[in-house]
Amino acid sequence: MAIDIPTLEERYINSCRKHCVLPNAAIISVLFKAEVKRSCNELCSLEISLDHLKDAEFPPLLDLCMELDASEVEAVDIRNESLHVLNGKYALSLMRAINQKLRVVDLQDVSFGKDFLRDLAQRGLTCQVLTLRSSHFRKLNMMGEFMRIHTLNLDFSTSLTSFQEDCFTCMPNLMCLSLCETRILNLWTTIAALSKLPSLIELRFQHWSCCNDVGPSSASSSGKLDHNTDSNRRNSFHHGRASSVNIGELTEQNSSTEEVLRNMFLLNNVVLNDDVQSRAEDSSDDSELDFSSPLQEHGSVERLSHIFSGGNRQINQKNEDSFDNLQDQNNVEPLAGPFTKYIGDNALKYISHHASPICFEKYYREYMIASLPHLRILDNLPIRKIDQERARITFSEYFEHLPYQRKHEENVVTVLQKREIRSSQNHMQSPGKKLSNLYGKSQCFYTRSLSAAKMGSSAWPFLRPLSVSGSDMGGESRSFRPRQFEYHPSNSSLMVFGTLDGEIVAVNHENGKIVSYIPSLGAMNSVLGLCWLKKYPSKLIAGSDNGSLKLYDIHHMRSMGTGICSGANSVSFDEFDQLTSVHVNSTDELFLASGYSRDVALYDISSGRRLQVFTDMHREHINVIKFANHSPSIFATSSFDQDVKMWDLRQKPISPCYSSSSSRGNVMVCFSPDDHYLLVSAVDNEVRQLLAVDGRLHLNFEIASTGSSQNYTRSYYMNGRDYIISGSCDEHVVRICCAQTGRRLRDISLEGGGRSRSSMFVQSLRGDPFREFNMSILAAHMRPRSKSEIIKVNMLASSDYAKVHFDGQQACSTNSMGG
Repeated sequence: MAIDIPTLEERYINSCRKHCVLPNAAIISVLFKAEVKRSCNELCSLEISLDHLKDAEFPPLLDLCMELDASEVEAVDIRNESLHVLNGKYALSLMRAINQKLRVVDLQDVSFGKDFLRDLAQRGLTCQVLTLRSSHFRKLNMMGEFMRIHTLNLDFSTSLTSFQEDCFTCMPNLMCLSLCETRILNLWTTIAALSKLPSLIELRFQHWSCCNDVGPSSASSSGKLDHNTDSNRRNSFHHGRASSVNIGELTEQNSSTEEVLRNMFLLNNVVLNDDVQSRAEDSSDDSELDFSSPLQEHGSVERLSHIFSGGNRQINQKNEDSFDNLQDQNNVEPLAGPFTKYIGDNALKYISHHASPICFEKYYREYMIASLPHLRILDNLPIRKIDQERARITFSEYFEHLPYQRKHEENVVTVLQKREIRSSQNHMQSPGKKLSNLYGKSQCFYTRSLSAAKMGSSAWPFLRPLSVSGSDMGGESRSFRPRQFEYHPSNSSLMVFGTLDGEIVAVNHENGKIVSYIPSLGAMNSVLGLCWLKKYPSKLIAGSDNGSLKLYDIHHMRSMGTGICSGANSVSFDEFDQLTSVHVNSTDELFLASGYSRDVALYDISSGRRLQVFTDMHREHINVIKFANHSPSIFATSSFDQDVKMWDLRQKPISPCYSSSSSRGNVMVCFSPDDHYLLVSAVDNEVRQLLAVDGRLHLNFEIASTGSSQNYTRSYYMNGRDYIISGSCDEHVVRICCAQTGRRLRDISLEGGGRSRSSMFVQSLRGDPFREFNMSILAAHMRPRSKSEIIKVNMLASSDYAKVHFDGQQACSTNSMGG
């Protein structure tokens, strides 16, 4: 027998007496309103505001909610909009007691604590609409039961930086997702997570709204949802903070609105939220939640807050030029403020509010549309067929879906079977008979196919700090501060790094054990230059910023039982003041040193003598110098005078073979492994590839700049000369691009990946010369007293591998200088 509303009131009052609590007037009012709705044959629903409840008032309300399944109440909404701190355990118990009749949960400025969010994420809720604005999720991992949810709003969750791989697999019916003003940045992990949502049709990382006099209208998802569901979704999705504009109703179907609006953002009156950045830097919690500071207050809708790691990202010049061109094409007068488009006699202004950093990634909109083919609305703008076609073309031009331009994912077993079939057919082949195209591929083809197959679903690569063991040093616990490192050219397990304290550590980077340790001994300062010899694989040249230059043999100098080198048998060279770079030629006969000057010094390794100093090779200091990999006399210099120059020792380098100029100061130069190309990295993500023979531009990688003159960029080759990896000291991202086409394959982010990882930036990096799609990153913290660490990256293994095999392991500014 159904329990009517008066009975519920009576039961609530009786329960209050039982718990010795006065009835809450707001709850009585809610029950009365529900009775009025029922009597008018309207939807009988309750809207419970947690703002009017105290902890002691939850038990009688909980008793009431446990009776709702047998009542005429059809839906219950729970809301909270104040900063009033409540017991999260009570709130969750209340929501779960309502069970299947829970419709909307709208929590503003969540103040229930870690346990509340953790429990909610792990166990789930039965609601249809969930709003958690200003939540403290750092890495989203909602693994509980959310089977009924169709709308999720996490706007203003300024701690949220990334997703767990399977965080959305529990939401098969989720249709609408809003993530405005979060700190999400990585396109690849975002798409990998969102692709687990089969019903997603509306997505928002920013809010485009119409600012004309008549006010914005609300966008719908083409009206195919039932009335109640669509109404509930709109009321929650656009609740309070933002309004949608359906520009599809305002333009003709074949118009170029998408072209007009693409990547155009209002930068007037920009306010950076420094509190958010400092909160991430101060947090030492490596969990998926961030409660390291008080809650953030949000300003008006006119404020556009850009939250970036490392500084304020500016719109690039290409977009500015595109803005001007599109204004001309659409008869739009240039504006300093919001973008305006004229349609008939009406002037409509559009402005983007609360954009997440991902919105400023180049070709963001095209990438999202091409990667999520079922999406119908992105950032309040409808997606038309012409938009989908344009996105497909843009994606194929600027991005690689799989390594080596593979079009479709393959299974590793399938690739191996094809290779075995080819091998057997090769063995049985008749003399003079050619193989078919299917089996006539080189061994390199199958190696690349295996890499593509392994990387196919690994948007979250395996990252772990290089953990250095002190067992070879008498069990002494050591804490190192790496400043430079190099893989060994012939020993796949060996790496050397130099520290800010002048130490040199040769380490087996596979097991973390120290092979040789050379203390500072008072002679070395920060080690900025390291280079292994090739013909003598136990020897290396090391240089420090105080000018000290030494040759070490890590085998001959190792003390028995300790692995500690005394330094007594090292070879010292004449000092080179303010050194930043050293490099040995291909025959191990000579090495060069450069530094904070316009000069370069040439040394003879066998005699230990300085042969010559070449003066005034550039107009400003020479940051890096590199010999060619195969020619012992050819070398290149990169300088902050914006020039890269090629030199030949056989011609007595008075004048260069050629010179090539960048638009900014050059930080790095290196040869491709086959010496066919020069890779040049200038300040703020200006990365170019030149033909080594004459310096002609082969490829400009067009990485977006940040606007920072201190954003020192370094780039190296990976997988031979197939790919380049590039990182900058104002950013926590490493970009991987095809060295032949410039297409972006993937970004590797240090954001949200461990203890204080969100406050790290890329100081240096190297591709592993022996393992495809493996690299190491020298990452430094923004906080001055934090130590740097070397992070190993395996793009062919997923982060799940790291959890299983390395869970709990811990790793033990002259940013412009050196490689």
